[in-house]
Amino acid sequence: MSQHTSPQPTSNIRKPAVAGSFYPAHAERLRRMVEGYLTAAETPAMTGRRVTAVIAPHAGYVYSGPTAGYSFASLPDLTGRTIFLMGPAHYVPVDGVALTSHAAFETPLGRVQIAGGVNEELRSASPVFHVNDIAHAPEHSLEVELPFLKVLAADGWECVPLLFGQVNPERVAATLLASLTAHPDAIFAISSDLSHFRKYAEARRLDIDLLESIVRGDIPGVSRGEACGRLPILIVMHIARNLGWQAQVLDYRNSGDTGGDRQRVVGYGAVIFTSAAEGLA
Repeated sequence: MSQHTSPQPTSNIRKPAVAGSFYPAHAERLRRMVEGYLTAAETPAMTGRRVTAVIAPHAGYVYSGPTAGYSFASLPDLTGRTIFLMGPAHYVPVDGVALTSHAAFETPLGRVQIAGGVNEELRSASPVFHVNDIAHAPEHSLEVELPFLKVLAADGWECVPLLFGQVNPERVAATLLASLTAHPDAIFAISSDLSHFRKYAEARRLDIDLLESIVRGDIPGVSRGEACGRLPILIVMHIARNLGWQAQVLDYRNSGDTGGDRQRVVGYGAVIFTSAAEGLA
């Protein structure tokens, strides 16, 4: 969808697309499920460091929820923060990076407010960023992360939902770095699964190699790897290299570990990036 022809929305609230399939549509059941994943996650002490970005999977909760719990349980207090929520577009082709013109995203746990001012800043900074609500309408990669954020903090934070087509990661990173300077308390949440539909042992080998490449800051290695959110991962890796952030893997498993067929598995990794607690770098 060209940035010049993206239609305007019919409503200023984006409705859930996968509630009742990827995760429960019933609010209390959903809250209990997410709270269980967050409570079960064993996250490391962050003495002297603060979490600046996370990578979390986006499959159905029964498969990827335990791993996503590690990612989101590591986050600091969200009050007053802007969350850059970044993921791949699975259903509608995106030219560059798709923003939304919606004022909020509806979830069973309440509405997530969109940082419209940040959207405008990004559109002004680069033509790569443009509104495409049609791409956001069916997309699960961002939606499934929102209940985790809502359980952590019901209100008091804003989201910048970003869906990615083909982009130059280094150039997009430069634009987001400038935005980070203006919003120093922002957090990046990257939504990505790892390898898809490999046999169990092969998936583990490929996924662990990719996760180790992320930790090493090996951008070419990640570029060759299998992850549907590879481009957002690469963008945050460029930002991390610029600001001296360190990556750490908190959890890895695949759908063969959480109840799926081990002949065709999907990989899930929880990764955090941290900076020195006294500043961005």
